[in-house]
Amino acid sequence: MKNKFLNVTLLMIIIGVILFYITAQFIQPSPKKEITIATGSKSGQYYETALKYKELLEKEKVKVNIINTSGSIENLELIQSNKVDIAFVQNGSIKNSSNIEALASVYNEPLWIFYNKKLHDVEYIKDLNGKKISIGEAKSGTEDLSLEVLKTNGINNENSKLLNLNTIEAKEALISGKIDAMFLVTSSNNKILKELLQNKDINLFSFRRANAYSKKFTYLNSVNLYEGTVNLHKNLPNEDKRLLATTALLVTHNEFSDELIRIFIKKVKEAHSQKGMFEKENEFPTLSGITIPINEEAQRYFTHGDTWLEKIFPYWIASNLDRLKILLIPLITLMIPIFKGIFPLYRWSIRSKIYRWYDELQALDLSLEGLSKEELKDKLNDLEKLKKEIKDETKVPLAYMGEYYDLIMHIELIISKSNIRIQSE
Repeated sequence: MKNKFLNVTLLMIIIGVILFYITAQFIQPSPKKEITIATGSKSGQYYETALKYKELLEKEKVKVNIINTSGSIENLELIQSNKVDIAFVQNGSIKNSSNIEALASVYNEPLWIFYNKKLHDVEYIKDLNGKKISIGEAKSGTEDLSLEVLKTNGINNENSKLLNLNTIEAKEALISGKIDAMFLVTSSNNKILKELLQNKDINLFSFRRANAYSKKFTYLNSVNLYEGTVNLHKNLPNEDKRLLATTALLVTHNEFSDELIRIFIKKVKEAHSQKGMFEKENEFPTLSGITIPINEEAQRYFTHGDTWLEKIFPYWIASNLDRLKILLIPLITLMIPIFKGIFPLYRWSIRSKIYRWYDELQALDLSLEGLSKEELKDKLNDLEKLKKEIKDETKVPLAYMGEYYDLIMHIELIISKSNIRIQSE
């Protein structure tokens, strides 16, 4: 009986495994744990930030590839052609978002305009008319925003000399006097930025009409750089400055894995929750102020945070468990009939340990008829041996002890009947 029960149980387990395997074929396989990020030049803040992401993600066994580019416009081209998974772009530089989705804004990127101190009366952008101006590398976010601002003030290649220099080239050209001004869009952590702020021959432009620009360009906002913020000891800057700022935006294409998006944003939140020169604590990352469609999984993560599985298990275990949840309904439906059969089978297997003795007991009882006194004594010995064997071999749960003691009582009854016959003869 015991072997039959084990055989049936094993068969049910095998059937369950087969059903699980068949259903699992309809689940999309786990994504490759690899992310390719397009940044900018190695001297830029995008690259520095991507290195932080790389460090955090590789602790989660996610391989990160970093591709250096000229900036936002080239990054958008790479995203649109699905050559990279995630890219840094400047908010406001996206003109066509057909297959591009936003993940988050991660920090403010002010527009810094530095000009040679020899220039006098540079109170408005229009005062740079006729000057040599670096507007950033071609296909960069700096170039895109610089051209917008200059165009609004009537400055173009026809009345001024606009040059596509990278940050290092522009800095050196400005310091040496080869150009009159340079536009730079970057965060306050940029090393070249701090070098320029400390140069006594270079001035930082302050937007007197910052609010007007922010009304005209919805992706721009006005930020204040207060006196002494950069260096209190040297009092840099030596007066309050008003700047225009956009935000650094992380984007992806609409085919990128939701699972990788979740782990990526999780690490982005770790990297950007601190207070900065232009950021309040926990102000970034954020979805506010984004002008293109937002990725649904990113929206879900910012709204609800970690799932209860992610709070209990390491991320990839939680992710795989979450992927398997679609198996539960069909699997439970298929397993219900199996489980319904298990409990009756269990009860039968326990009771069979008791009932199997009744065949032997009945045979002994029937054999007592017509026996002599000596033969009865022999059968009585057999009954006592059977009683001892039952007690030694029959182990059942407490719930079935009533039926066990019924068996013992029946043996005792037959033994008692046999003793009475022996004494009467």
